[in-house]
Amino acid sequence: MQSTFAVFSVAFVVLAAVLTFMSVKIVPQGYEFTVERLGRYLKTLDPGLHVLIPLFDRVGQRMSLMERVLDIPSQEVISKDNASVVVDGVVFIRVTNTKDASYKVESLDYAVQNLAMTNLRSVLGSMELDEMLSNREKISASLLMVLDEATSDWGVKITRVEIKDVNPPEDLTEAMNRQMKAEREKRALILEADGEREANIKRAEGEKSAAVLAAEGRMIAADLDAQARERTAAAEAKATEIVSTAIRDGDIQAINYFVAQKYVESLGQVASSPNSKLVFMPLDASGIVGSIGGVSELIKTISQKDGK
Repeated sequence: MQSTFAVFSVAFVVLAAVLTFMSVKIVPQGYEFTVERLGRYLKTLDPGLHVLIPLFDRVGQRMSLMERVLDIPSQEVISKDNASVVVDGVVFIRVTNTKDASYKVESLDYAVQNLAMTNLRSVLGSMELDEMLSNREKISASLLMVLDEATSDWGVKITRVEIKDVNPPEDLTEAMNRQMKAEREKRALILEADGEREANIKRAEGEKSAAVLAAEGRMIAADLDAQARERTAAAEAKATEIVSTAIRDGDIQAINYFVAQKYVESLGQVASSPNSKLVFMPLDASGIVGSIGGVSELIKTISQKDGK
């Protein structure tokens, strides 16, 4: 009898321990557990200690709330201009609703991966190769918008989509390299031609400015020469007027003045001739002296008349 009681006591203690173990659940930080009662969703457990009803309640799904990365497997994609490229990438997801992520989709990670692969082919297939290679940010943004909308009912948030590699065939890569080299050489020739054209324009503008300045200098010199000639002509006219007045008054020295002036001018022309090696003074050089003396007398006479 005592042995039977002891067996029941031990069984009760073991059963109590098992039931306690089944009823107490600890949810770690960064996770949420779903609770099912008799196979039906009951509630979601937050991080911490929780007590369930043994035999009726059980933990259904253990869901991580941390952001995680899913690889998009490499796949061949045909671009809009019929170029074949191999593309792969990654998708960053985070569960926002544990209930929906647990019961609205089966194998969440696998579903997101396949959805990403399908939409990646769709988005890249609508682009040409050049746009595909140069606009990775545009591709990522388009995929992010499509995937986030498609997975909104699954309680998942698509935070980022990144394209890791876009690999065109080797022959196409070589052709693109030749094309880029030709474009660089073309730009270099254009820049060189533009530089030469600018230099020619600057040189022509400099020559134009120099010609304008030279012309202005010649105009100023001509103007000054004309003014000098005008003053000389005025002086000669004044002298002629004075001598004419003296001749009219009967002064013979005025005639001597004109004769001496022409005589001196003639001698100056003979002396300045480039073909003259030797100049002979005339025998009547004394007449010149006399003429000069007559000029002096004429000036004195005119001065006396003006004084009166």
